[in-house]
Amino acid sequence: MIRPQNKTHAVMSQRFEPLTSPDDFPTPPWATRALLRYIINDHTDINLQTCLEPACGRGYMSKVLQNSFSSVHSSDAYDYNYGSIQDYLEIFYEDKSFDWVITNPPFRLAEKFVIKSLDIARVGVAILARTVFIESVGRYKTLFEANPPAKFAQFTERVPMVKGRLDPKASTATGYAWIVWEHSRLNSPRLMWVPPCRRKLEKLGDYPTTPDPNTEENLIAVRQGNLILR
Repeated sequence: MIRPQNKTHAVMSQRFEPLTSPDDFPTPPWATRALLRYIINDHTDINLQTCLEPACGRGYMSKVLQNSFSSVHSSDAYDYNYGSIQDYLEIFYEDKSFDWVITNPPFRLAEKFVIKSLDIARVGVAILARTVFIESVGRYKTLFEANPPAKFAQFTERVPMVKGRLDPKASTATGYAWIVWEHSRLNSPRLMWVPPCRRKLEKLGDYPTTPDPNTEENLIAVRQGNLILR
């Protein structure tokens, strides 16, 4: 029997990106605040520590991190008018040159980001990734077997991410989690949950009130005279 295509919103909203995609899905600021409040909140000296955000995009994660760390260095392989333009996997960083590396990396490169970051970070590495990141025999053998994370923090609420922009009205079928490696807690993984907190952690000004000129669809609309940026 041929089954009809499942066109429910949940299924049709799942993320599938081509290999050449920059994987531009900005992180809602509240999701980064959740990391700081519920997951790495036991590090009381963060305000004295440094942080590297190597896939910063438009800076939505970096701007939140700047409120907690002594300094945040932001970069991205693409030009989003924020941070320096650097391909993280091609740039040399000295070992232990930052206290933390915290980012929402391109999914297809996340494993390489973590492996590199474990050498760069003195204290820890945290990535925001799709929950399915912990699957895969290959990823287990190259990453998790030798370097299990200290914390796997699953969001109980969905974290809606929209290609190229932040959208407070967006929904998603994709589950996300913070995965954290801490050098002081090797080989002792902990499963935890991020409690419902979106309403508590969202702030006025989190979402742009004008269209972002850097998204491909908006650039096309500007050129065609169908969108006016104010």
